Amino acid sequence: MNFLYTLFQDGGAAIISSTTAAFALAAIGLNVHFGYTGLVNIGQAGFMLLGAYGFAIVVEQGGGILLGVLAGLAAAAVFALILGIPTLRLRGDYLAIVTIAAAEIIRIVGGDQSLAPLTGGVAGIPNAKYSDQFIALSPFPKAGLFTFGPWTYPYSAGNSWWLSLVGWALALLAALVVFLLFRSPWGRAIKGIREDEDAVRSLGKNVFAYKMQSLVLGGVIGALGGIVFVLGASVQPDALGRTTTFLLYTVLLLGGAATVLGPILGSFLYFIFVVWLQDVVAQFVPSTVMNSSQIPQFTYILVGAGLMLLVIFRPQGILGNKKELSFGA
Repeated sequence: MNFLYTLFQDGGAAIISSTTAAFALAAIGLNVHFGYTGLVNIGQAGFMLLGAYGFAIVVEQGGGILLGVLAGLAAAAVFALILGIPTLRLRGDYLAIVTIAAAEIIRIVGGDQSLAPLTGGVAGIPNAKYSDQFIALSPFPKAGLFTFGPWTYPYSAGNSWWLSLVGWALALLAALVVFLLFRSPWGRAIKGIREDEDAVRSLGKNVFAYKMQSLVLGGVIGALGGIVFVLGASVQPDALGRTTTFLLYTVLLLGGAATVLGPILGSFLYFIFVVWLQDVVAQFVPSTVMNSSQIPQFTYILVGAGLMLLVIFRPQGILGNKKELSFGA
């Protein structure tokens, strides 16, 4: 019974977590790229990192929180333009290679020690240097803990109820914006490009411009996810590296690409699965067989195997429509 309670508590904590909300936001942006437009972007972590750096640096240097958010989103938009102008005419694997390389450039530049006075170098930017203004906006008490059922978190500081509320509100707002956009003529043109861009071009549409708009939109949503992520942590380049993008694809493919709620459902299920799997292994596998430091590594091996099975047997994800889109179709 105690073990079942632990599973319930840890699963609920995964749903509440601002990290889950941040991944849902970034996956919504990736869904705009891959699910709706057909752009194989393997560099979504780069957009998250730019949003995080833009926000943290501006706030740390004395700018307001609104200016910091705008700076993070603007950095992602400019990066999308710089990345998209020479590369959006590429297709498939070539675009994937370019985007992962671009994200790696962002990560390496962020960790460059010559830029440490601005970016913090490999150590990053501590959360305390930019989070105070966000905490000040909280309508809840600035200090103290609040308990809801088995979950106890600070009201406003750190990984708090306030941050989780804001993170999930932004995720739902982004999902609503995507829902409305892709029911519009613009959204139908974007989905047409995914299916057959030559046919859309034959109708007189500027395919390159549509792709650029999609790249900017998805990148900005990804940057917003990066801002939410670092409000509960610190800005560190290696925390948003290549692995992050592949986890975002896991989230997206699990919930269902080209669906409005797929990224949110996928984020829920992914983080619940990870914490439950770690709980089960810790409970039933003796420490002589697998110690606590090996459990997370084993968990990610199983997550990778699960992703392979998902792509093979349920390529459209849980909510996806196989007739509309499946991975690798």
